[in-house]
Amino acid sequence: MHQIQSYQAATLAAFQQLRSGETRLGETLFWPESDSDFTPALQQAKTAGVRFVILGIPEDIGPRANLGNGGADLGFLAFLKRFLNLQANPFVDGAKIWIAGEIHCADLQQQSQSLEVKDPAQLTLLRALCAQVDERVTPVVQAIFAAGLLPIVIGGGHNNALPILQALAKQTGAAVNAVNLDPHCDFRLLEGRHSGNGFSYAKAQQWLDRYFVVGLHELKNSAAALVQMQQAGVGFCSYQDMYLRQHYSFEQSLQLAWDYFEADQPNGSKPSIPTHNSSTPLGIELDTDSISMMPVSAFTNCGVTVASAERYVYYFASLPQSRYLHLAEAAPSQHPAGLAAGMSEAGQVLTALVLAFIQAKTAG
Repeated sequence: MHQIQSYQAATLAAFQQLRSGETRLGETLFWPESDSDFTPALQQAKTAGVRFVILGIPEDIGPRANLGNGGADLGFLAFLKRFLNLQANPFVDGAKIWIAGEIHCADLQQQSQSLEVKDPAQLTLLRALCAQVDERVTPVVQAIFAAGLLPIVIGGGHNNALPILQALAKQTGAAVNAVNLDPHCDFRLLEGRHSGNGFSYAKAQQWLDRYFVVGLHELKNSAAALVQMQQAGVGFCSYQDMYLRQHYSFEQSLQLAWDYFEADQPNGSKPSIPTHNSSTPLGIELDTDSISMMPVSAFTNCGVTVASAERYVYYFASLPQSRYLHLAEAAPSQHPAGLAAGMSEAGQVLTALVLAFIQAKTAG
């Protein structure tokens, strides 16, 4: 599958900092036979007991096509450098994890570098490149779903929500649900593909059924996008409702989202801990610009804590119908202290969020 650049064990060994008497998580991961194509490798992984396939998308075309900052192409690399060096111990089973590789984006990234967003014609070209990223992501993620495995997708802009949702809907044969921790709704106009309209495109193309945004910032979304959300029946709990007016705690906002997805269940009680076995698959989306001081495409110091973001992931990963985790927009170069600090911080946060997903899915 030419859309993916597969990794070998030796590729990632270079990132590991070994210490006598200790074993790194990277040393315990699953690896397929070296000459295997992607689809047979997925089947090998499934047979070997793997549950999680980690996939990187090293692009920042979507955020720049949204007139935003670049740098999201380095998020996955930051993650690898931290995740691989975790201690191997009984809390996480590395044999259940395969870091499959990354979507091949280098050629599209190169084509995008000279495009000037202030020029309407060049902006159109940049958005067309973003649509090409969509085309490369969908078949790779759909193959992971088809193998019965759980994708964890890291890096790139939030534009990549569209191809992931498309892959899940195509594999299951019906529109799917999504929950998103994000100050932005990413439900903007259908004006050409970019990081701000992944969910509106998914809804228009009938890949997305129900959609709920946790932590939406009331003043960081356009009136037009809010109208589109209302017309589409999108649910949300705003940042202001949680932290200014204190109508809801963070935990209660998660319950609101849970209630939204379960609203049509006939006379069923809604437990405080997700246990309902709904038939509609759910995607867990997290824009890392929801996290205070995180190096991201849209930096903020008015967001949620890392601990809250971890809890969000764990809560929804505990649902049996949640089928993937997507972590978008981490941009190490946007850290105020520079790239090295950004790589360290982004890597730590992304690793924590991935662990929350894995530990929820393997709990009990």
